[in-house]
Amino acid sequence: MISKLDQLKQLTDVVADSGDIEAMKAYLPMDATTNPSLLLKAAAMPQYAGLVSSARDHARQLGGSSQEMVDTCMDRLAVLIGNEILGIIPGRVSTEVDARLSFDADAMVARARHLISEYESVGTGRGRVLIKLASTWEGIRAAGILEKESINCNLTLLFSFTQAQACVDAGAFLISPFVGRIYDWWKQKTGVDYIGASDPGVQSVSRIFNYYKTHGYGTVVMGASFRNTGQIEALAGCDRLTISPALMEDLAADEGLLKQALDAENPGESEAKSHLAEPEFRLALNEDEMATGKLAEGIRLFAADTLTLERQLTD
Repeated sequence: MISKLDQLKQLTDVVADSGDIEAMKAYLPMDATTNPSLLLKAAAMPQYAGLVSSARDHARQLGGSSQEMVDTCMDRLAVLIGNEILGIIPGRVSTEVDARLSFDADAMVARARHLISEYESVGTGRGRVLIKLASTWEGIRAAGILEKESINCNLTLLFSFTQAQACVDAGAFLISPFVGRIYDWWKQKTGVDYIGASDPGVQSVSRIFNYYKTHGYGTVVMGASFRNTGQIEALAGCDRLTISPALMEDLAADEGLLKQALDAENPGESEAKSHLAEPEFRLALNEDEMATGKLAEGIRLFAADTLTLERQLTD
C-alpha cells in the first residue's frame, strides 16, 4: 500500500505550508505558501543567511527613508526565499503582502505590484507567483484589481462563507479557507474535540467547495491551517491543501487507505448563487463572531511577526 501522502496527491494538489527548502525536497509538493510567521522562522535558518545579507544590501543600494529601506528589505527577502523555493517545486509560491495594510486596498495593490516587480527582477515571471492578501473587504477589492493585471491572488485568513462569496465575486484565483483556527475556536467554546466531518473547520471548507463547484466557479479552493491529519483526510479531493512538513511526514508514514471526501464532479448540496454588496458583506461578517475574531487575530499575529522580522533585519 502506498502512503496516505501519495494517495492524497492523486486526489488533491498538495502544497507545502513552509519556507523550509529541505522540506520541499523531502516531500515534493506542487506549490508552496509562505506568510510572515514562516518567513520569520526561515530567516533564522543558517541556509538563508546569504539571502538575508543580499536583501539588506539591496535595500542599502536603493536607499530612501528608513521605512522605505525596511520595506524594500522585507519584500526582497520574501522574494529571494520564494525564488529559492521555486527552484525545487514545479508550481507556484504564495508571497504575502504586509498584514498591516489589510484595510487599505490601494496600499495593498501598490505593495503587490512591487513584489511582482521584485520577482521579475530576479527572473521569475508573475505566472509562478500568488500574492497573498487578507480576506478583508479591502483585501478582496485589491485582489479584484490585481487579477485584471494578471497578478493572481491567494485570499488568506478566510474563516467564513461570507468571505468566500465575496472572493469569488471579485474573481480571485485562489482562496485559503482555514480549518485549524476554526476548530480551535469551537473547541474552546464548546469543549468538544471535533473529529473528521464533524469538525467545524472541515465543514466550512466543504461548504465553500460545494458552492463553488455547484455553480461552476473557477476560483481554486485550498484548505489551510491544519491541526491533525484527520482534518486533511476529511478534505481529500479538495482542489488543493496546504500542509505543514510535520503533518506531511505523518501522512507519509501512514499506509492506511485514504478515501476521497470531496468531488468536484459530484459536489454536495449547496446554497443558491448570491452576491454581496459591501454593506451586506460587512454586516454578515460582523454577525459571525468566530470569523470576525479570527480574522482580526490573524492580522494582529502576522503584523507582530512582520514587526519582529523587521527588527531582526535592521539590527
